[in-house]
Amino acid sequence: MNRFADVILPLPLYRYFTYRVPEEMQGHLRQGHRVVVSFGRSKFYTAIVVALHDSEPQGYEVKEIATLLDDEPIVLRPQLKFWEWIAEYYLCSVGDVYKAALPSGLKLESETSLTINADFEEEADDRLTEREAVLMQALSAQGRLTVHELEKATGLRNTLPVLRRLVEREAIFVSERLRANYKPKTEVCVRLTFGQGDNDALRNAFDMVRRAKQQETLLLSFLDLSHFMQAGCYTEVSRAALLARAGVSPAVLAGLVNKGIMETYKREVSRFAPVQRACTPMPVLSGEQTRAYNEIFATLHDKSVTLLHGVTSSGKTEIYIHVIDAILKQGRQVLYLVPEIALTTQLTERLQKVFGDKLLIYHSRFSDNERVELWQKLLRSREPRVVLGVRSSVFLPFHNLGFVIVDEEHETSYKQYDPAPRYHARNAAIVLAQMYGAKVLLGSATPAVESYYNALSGKYGLVELHTRYANNPLPEVRIVDMREQRRKRLVKGNFSEPLLDQIRGALKREEQVILFQNRRGFAPMVECRECAWIPKCTQCDVSLTYHKRDNRLVCHYCGYSCEVPRICPACLQPTIEVRGFGTERIEEDVETLFPEVPLARMDMDTTRSRNAYQEIIDDFAAGKSKILIGTQMVTKGLDFDRVSIVGILSADSMLSFPDFRAHERAFQMMAQVAGRSGRGKSRGVVLLQTSQPELPLISQVINHDYVGMYNDQLSQREQFGYPPFTRLIYIYLKHRDEAVLDTLSQRYATMLRKVFGERVLGPDNPPVARIQSLYIRKIMLKVEVTASMAQVKELLRQIYERSLMDDSFKSLTLYYDVDPM
Repeated sequence: MNRFADVILPLPLYRYFTYRVPEEMQGHLRQGHRVVVSFGRSKFYTAIVVALHDSEPQGYEVKEIATLLDDEPIVLRPQLKFWEWIAEYYLCSVGDVYKAALPSGLKLESETSLTINADFEEEADDRLTEREAVLMQALSAQGRLTVHELEKATGLRNTLPVLRRLVEREAIFVSERLRANYKPKTEVCVRLTFGQGDNDALRNAFDMVRRAKQQETLLLSFLDLSHFMQAGCYTEVSRAALLARAGVSPAVLAGLVNKGIMETYKREVSRFAPVQRACTPMPVLSGEQTRAYNEIFATLHDKSVTLLHGVTSSGKTEIYIHVIDAILKQGRQVLYLVPEIALTTQLTERLQKVFGDKLLIYHSRFSDNERVELWQKLLRSREPRVVLGVRSSVFLPFHNLGFVIVDEEHETSYKQYDPAPRYHARNAAIVLAQMYGAKVLLGSATPAVESYYNALSGKYGLVELHTRYANNPLPEVRIVDMREQRRKRLVKGNFSEPLLDQIRGALKREEQVILFQNRRGFAPMVECRECAWIPKCTQCDVSLTYHKRDNRLVCHYCGYSCEVPRICPACLQPTIEVRGFGTERIEEDVETLFPEVPLARMDMDTTRSRNAYQEIIDDFAAGKSKILIGTQMVTKGLDFDRVSIVGILSADSMLSFPDFRAHERAFQMMAQVAGRSGRGKSRGVVLLQTSQPELPLISQVINHDYVGMYNDQLSQREQFGYPPFTRLIYIYLKHRDEAVLDTLSQRYATMLRKVFGERVLGPDNPPVARIQSLYIRKIMLKVEVTASMAQVKELLRQIYERSLMDDSFKSLTLYYDVDPM
């Protein structure tokens, strides 16, 4: 009998903790069960059992598990193995992975509550103040309240100092109580108090309502909705549906309940809208698509991963659908990853028509209750299903995963930046698939350099599609030299004359236009014309972005905002003006130039609400909006038949970022957004506005020359020692005191160099060297691809533990970013 359990706590702790298993749980407790345990000073957490054993820990008193929450495990064995891999590879704690992986609704939380001490007596020389008396009276009346509930009940604010004094006097006690986050959605249903086939009871019921016509109507409506008279076809009936069908008030139903004819009850219902049945046949593949489909399975016979490199609009999605169908017919599950919620929005309807209720959707705009419901649906069912989701979908509980598709595999959206775990969903999905014995298909028109390198070197299989579906031509990319346009004074707002001509022509032909500007807001910065003063964030080392709709300056890192100053605080002159342009500015310019044309904007500011993506995409797909303005959100695999013109408004700005991937990313974004045009019958046209038309990147985009871009980048990376020829680990150090941070980061880099030598670069200031009042330094570690990553990470752990022997390092925040993007 296993007397002890090792558990994972949802805390950044680098080890498991052992608890004693109560007698009543022995024989019932299993790996993956949720349990409630006490940790620290009377705090309770939901922990996950990872191991059961009989080895009693030495050196401390082992606490007992407080509660077992489930009849069946909530986390599967392969998931726990996967969590451990994520923690080990990305150098974080397994508690960090647990927090990211499990929906919050499956974690009971401990909240602080207050109760009155019934034995407390006031002393004559220390009477309660008026505020103390009000708080005590409320607690006496209601028993147990949180601080928020107490303030709401009394109308008092800022009560913490008063409550602290009451605690010190032992007039009240502070305790922890557990609060469940997940609540199943229920609806009230109605049923008869007798069963099907009891005709005597039914006749008696009609006799009782003969003189009450509305009650009789309600009873007849129930029989109709429930199919009560058809044996084996009984259907549950909700109260709302019954009242709507009968057209009567709730009082009429109450009358039937009082007569003992009907009764109400609650049932758990899904938060998701009913899914339509599969209603369309499989799409017919062209000859080129059929070749690619067959090659995919041929290469996956020998390789675990295959890269599908297909130009934009080559029909990769149709191939994915046929692959999914083949795997579902094998009785296995499929994970279909996309980088953005916008793509799940556009794909959902398409996949539902083919796969019906076999399709499940999972993304970050779901409420926590919806995430729990989907988690439990997958956990309880072993049916073959396809899950369409964003990066967090890799943590779902799969029983029989057979295939993983990573669409637009090059996208940086697959990388989690903050908080830990800082994983890359594409790479994590490949490992997840290996654990299930599943295969992986990566797809992109512009693959990541590392992925294409792995394919050409034989690590991955490679299948290529060089032509668009139905042999439609790739869009024509035309360069607009903005220096020449400005010299001739042909620029209106941020638009060149050639771009405006193309937009007018497309609108006249009833076609649509996409305008791409990779910066949101109205203008990237505000500046004083006299003294060049620029408003900066008070907490971050970045200039503030001007948002005209709100007439505020906003920090896109921490959210700080302020009003735009009318007078420059430096020179006291009224010479503040905006510089540059973002999507909001483009939207205003388009409204001015084309006042009668309906348009839409898709960026972080316009897609905050849950259904915003769906509404913007649906309206544009239906032709309700003619011009779509957007950031990189519009580059990611969206499919619109009527788009003939794409305008790339500021190609140069994408190359100015200090990163070895800047060239690759700029090519990918421009090639992808260009690929949104000409997906119908006519050839698309892309207008690329640039002040540097001589750049090699520009000619590569014009010629759709991915291979040329790849070869250029590969030779540079080999020369300077960047991936795929090395592995990178960024080590970030943060502190509120910049001088202390500089000293400690230099000392830490010295400790690293003693072990890793010249592989260590830095410390340096990252592009943004202060966020939310914390100063940041970055150390880069370059490791040979042949090196043992397990050994590297063990050495990093030893160095970190050695640094903590110096108390000054304990005030430092340190974390790792493995395989940074």
